Amino acid sequence: MASSRPLHVIVFPWLAFGHMIPFLELAKRLARRGHAVTFVSTPRNAARLGAVPPEPSVRLRVLTLNLPEVDGLPEGAESTADVPPEKVGLLKKAFDGLAAPFAELVAEACAAGDDNAAAAFSRKPDWIILDFAQHWIWPIAEEHEIACAVFLILPAALLAFIGTKHENEAHPRTTTEDYMVAPPWIPFSSTISYRRHEAEAVAAAFRPNDSGVSDMDRFWEMQQRPCCRLIVHRSCPEAEPRLFPLLTELFARPVIPAGLLLPDEAVADDDDGDAPGVDRSFSDAMHWLDEQPSRSVIYVALGSEAPVMAGHVRELALGLERSGAQFLWALRLPAGHSGSLLPDGFERRVAGRGVVWTGWVPQVRVLAHGAVGAFLTHCGWGSTVESLFRLGLPLVMLPFVADQGLIARAMAAHGVGVEVPRNDDDGSFRGDDVAATVRRVMAEEEGQELARNARELQKVVGDKVRQEQYVDELVECLHRSK
Repeated sequence: MASSRPLHVIVFPWLAFGHMIPFLELAKRLARRGHAVTFVSTPRNAARLGAVPPEPSVRLRVLTLNLPEVDGLPEGAESTADVPPEKVGLLKKAFDGLAAPFAELVAEACAAGDDNAAAAFSRKPDWIILDFAQHWIWPIAEEHEIACAVFLILPAALLAFIGTKHENEAHPRTTTEDYMVAPPWIPFSSTISYRRHEAEAVAAAFRPNDSGVSDMDRFWEMQQRPCCRLIVHRSCPEAEPRLFPLLTELFARPVIPAGLLLPDEAVADDDDGDAPGVDRSFSDAMHWLDEQPSRSVIYVALGSEAPVMAGHVRELALGLERSGAQFLWALRLPAGHSGSLLPDGFERRVAGRGVVWTGWVPQVRVLAHGAVGAFLTHCGWGSTVESLFRLGLPLVMLPFVADQGLIARAMAAHGVGVEVPRNDDDGSFRGDDVAATVRRVMAEEEGQELARNARELQKVVGDKVRQEQYVDELVECLHRSK
């Protein structure tokens, strides 16, 4: 190791709970290893993430920056959970307004110099660990000569699909069909491709949004910056074989795993990121779950930010009803809807074998319950990590955006899940197809094989000792490369 001196690291995620929670998990792990970590967010998000656990708190501090107002952005909105999908570009515009206050924060942190004898928080930061979105951080880091690492909470497969700016210029993707096949810079057979309706959404990330900058240009800016020393993924080679060496070659810098960064079981459900004051009286649903036979219930949750529409809710309800399966559904109403979207009489007809819960759900505790035998999921990376890699549950997969389609293809290839058939052009699906897919996983012989495969994959990917070693190796890399 190049130095045993504790590091001072600034950790700064994008304003989405699917980003902030893994960034905070990484911050906690660095703090537990004796390093000083400054976690940066906005006031409301910091409050919703909860208090820093007492054990590492002497090494982990939270600093907040006030998000500037932007025309069209709802008052008080500080995360993607606070805005409909069409307003996320405005949230990025507000996020860009944090450049000046963040520069002041860094300048103040650097003012004490780099005295080895000083307490870690009193020293110049050794690293800034940032997200994909802060293209404005690079000149700040260069001015103060601070090394940077981009931490991506999404699977390595998505980075492989995106590729470098150079590769995209050499192999331009100009049609929807271009996004429906694996890119030419992946030299081996893979599942890295999108359905048509997914490809159209992915292509939009390559175009400027309401912030004036495309997501890809935000990310690609790091390729031009020598202060970007590392790209770090919330992933591991056991989950995504062959990709880390390829990405290291493509991006001409180390692309390394941080491991899956699973929260401790005791605190995992406190990190779901729901706003204070949400109804947490989940006891009735939990009592129902306690009364169900082992592995008889499918848990249904599509995350907090998937663009679920009223029609999706209706067809999913019809599918669950027609499947005959016992289910617990954590239903989040689509943005702009306050009334019930369920078919007339639905809850009466499924009474006794199905529970629909619209309040806060302790997802990790539900997934770990002995009555739960499968998970109907949007295939967000965080949910996949929690349910499959942590607990070995087979999946019924209903992906919507971003990396979710790639994850669904990969999990199908692993033999641990089945996708609900969808219309390739518009992404719609029918209740009958939901019902048939749920029965395949829950009630048919195929489901037993999926469950066996899921347990075997969990044994390999969910090795806690190896997962912590990835963090140790990351720390060694931070020492060598600062």
